[in-house]
Amino acid sequence: MASSDLDQLCCHINEKIGNIKKTLSLRNCGQEPTLKTVLNKIGDEIIVVNELLNKLELEIQYQEQTNNSLKELCESLEEDYKDVEHLKENIPPHLPQVTVTHNFVKVSDLDPEEPVKVEEPAPTKKPPKEQRTIKEMLFITSDEFNGIPAYMKSRLTYCQINDVIKEINKAVVSKYKILHQPKKSMNSVARNLYHRFMDEETKDTKGHYFVVEADIKEFTALKVDKRFHVILNILRHCRRLSEVRGGGLTRYVIT
Repeated sequence: MASSDLDQLCCHINEKIGNIKKTLSLRNCGQEPTLKTVLNKIGDEIIVVNELLNKLELEIQYQEQTNNSLKELCESLEEDYKDVEHLKENIPPHLPQVTVTHNFVKVSDLDPEEPVKVEEPAPTKKPPKEQRTIKEMLFITSDEFNGIPAYMKSRLTYCQINDVIKEINKAVVSKYKILHQPKKSMNSVARNLYHRFMDEETKDTKGHYFVVEADIKEFTALKVDKRFHVILNILRHCRRLSEVRGGGLTRYVIT
């Protein structure tokens, strides 16, 4: 056996012996009354630190969820801001513009012998026919969201629910724009949709705005899946819509 191998073996044995001595000394320390009290305090403090770490981990998870919700809300607000800017830059030209003009005449400039001419106001144009307003679903407020039972909303966020409301409103507006459109101006696609809309009307939906799943698929990019129906259940809970069934169809009525 080489001398280097023998030295390594001796070092290994000495290390094991040192570990055994430390273990024996620690065991003896635990049996001394004074040191035993200190060790118990250390154990209690370790338990307290462990509980604080668990609370810290839960707080970090909550903050991460809040951060994600705020990011989604920020993205939604940015989209709304872009929509507002687009509306601002594309105001329809047919809207009446109000211009106020003031003509002031000094009394000293008037000739007392000359009759004062009073200009008659120009005849006002007839205002365009008012467009029918289409009822849309109101967005969920933060208080309403917090009041939704946890089992019902699961992992859905405030922004995700309102995004679905936005898409449902899009389908409602698209549908009733066709229904309010003069039949003579309809193309074949709009006319077919018009007839389908009329066939889906019932005495219970008369005077109300509603959509069916076919409208969601026709006018939006939403997937009519399990998640969609969970959100519909939340909207019924928040009294944003009701259901009218019949003829193999479920009609989602805006309330």
